[in-house]
Amino acid sequence: MVGYCGGMEDNPTYKNILDYTEAILVEFDPNVVGYHDVLMEWSKIISDKLNPSPRQYRFAAWYLNDRQQEIAKKVVTEILEKDDGSSADASYVVAEAATRFYRAEEYHQHFLTSNAARMKCFFQYILAGT
Repeated sequence: MVGYCGGMEDNPTYKNILDYTEAILVEFDPNVVGYHDVLMEWSKIISDKLNPSPRQYRFAAWYLNDRQQEIAKKVVTEILEKDDGSSADASYVVAEAATRFYRAEEYHQHFLTSNAARMKCFFQYILAGT
């Protein structure tokens, strides 16, 4: 599910994102796949996109408990250490405690499937990056 996380104000929207970051809510069964595995896949997707960006578009790994916090901070540190130093910094690649998640407007849900040209580029990137 696409939405907004990481802020403190109520009811963010795309046109009024306030202090939130665009986010994807990923539900997973920890008996099947671990939080670390989920974050490692996330790190592959963002690894070549580490450019300064506003809070709305930063990369954030949100955690729900102390164990996830430990894992998220380690993965983010590894991402920052892999960067050549020219782009990534702690202001837009972060690990933070999850705040309330707000579902984004319906037109943001399944965005790639409703925008065929962008979907093709996305899948080419994913296939090339694996």
